[in-house]
Amino acid sequence: MLSDFNQRTRDIFRLIVDEFLETGDPSGSRTLSRRLGTSLSPATIRNVMADLEEAGLIYSPHTSAGRLPTQNGLRLYVDGLMQIGNLSKDERDAIETECLATGHSVQEIYEKTGTLLSGLSSCLSVVISPKFNKPVKQIQFVPLEPTRILVIMVLNDGIVENRMMTTQTPVDPISLQQACDYLNRRIVGKTLQDARDDILFDIRNHQTNLDKLTEHLVEQGLIVAIDSHSGGNIIVRGQSHLLSDVNEMANLEHARQILTMLEEEKNMLQVLDHVSESDGVQIFIGSENRFFDGPAWSTIFSPYRDETGRMIGAVGVIGPTRLNYARIVPIVDYTSQIMGRIIGAPHLEKI
Repeated sequence: MLSDFNQRTRDIFRLIVDEFLETGDPSGSRTLSRRLGTSLSPATIRNVMADLEEAGLIYSPHTSAGRLPTQNGLRLYVDGLMQIGNLSKDERDAIETECLATGHSVQEIYEKTGTLLSGLSSCLSVVISPKFNKPVKQIQFVPLEPTRILVIMVLNDGIVENRMMTTQTPVDPISLQQACDYLNRRIVGKTLQDARDDILFDIRNHQTNLDKLTEHLVEQGLIVAIDSHSGGNIIVRGQSHLLSDVNEMANLEHARQILTMLEEEKNMLQVLDHVSESDGVQIFIGSENRFFDGPAWSTIFSPYRDETGRMIGAVGVIGPTRLNYARIVPIVDYTSQIMGRIIGAPHLEKI
């Protein structure tokens, strides 16, 4: 459609969209005439605007108001006219510093990434990882207090995850070591899901040669590891951003519905299915949105992948349709690249 317009029409259209993205306000012919800085009269600009309106790219929210871009107009702008900015060195350094910081668990990395992404974009951010199903190399139980035990799980690819386990009564070191030894004999090279049924069968049929306390530790350790490891990660940050730009009650209610949907894991895993269809950043504007029905919101998501190219998660933002797309797209893109380097790299320890 861009090829149907001359440069003057493109310039006027771009100014209308830029004004909307910056302020949310409609643009009138006199304002556009001043901003263009040319000899074009308001009457000439009104004729151009009439052509753009007939093409379905702009509309008038009120009878005597200026013009706003339609959803189709925003899509045309994003696909053909938007000039994507470059991240500054400070912004790249901030993303790398937060995401690549050592001494953090996988969960902490997701949380820090979500907070950073929300802060840089001024939007609600979402960081998603699918359910893991990787073979386990070793499980360790480390006593911290009489009834608190640190469960350390080392995967075959070198990733390390920590979880806390609490017991009702103090546990002696011998029982703790016996439970750990038994688990490692039965689980090495298998996924937690694969090993669980066999181990529980042995315990219930008294085939472990372990005392009751040690059997209980094995069961509890398995539950903690499986629940924390295989449930996926969905981190949502910056919920206040979703509500701060709402000026209509209908949009406010819809924003609340989005926040409710974000709490359900199945909805976020559906996002992963859609995002997996592309290698790069995907932008969904208004009713194009496959995740949240409604014309007032846009989503920008990008998958992150491991070294083999397998998608292992996604990062993205949700906000009003008048997002600063040119700024946010490179932020989401670079963050997904860094997440791929962290989560997808082999032999990377995350304690």
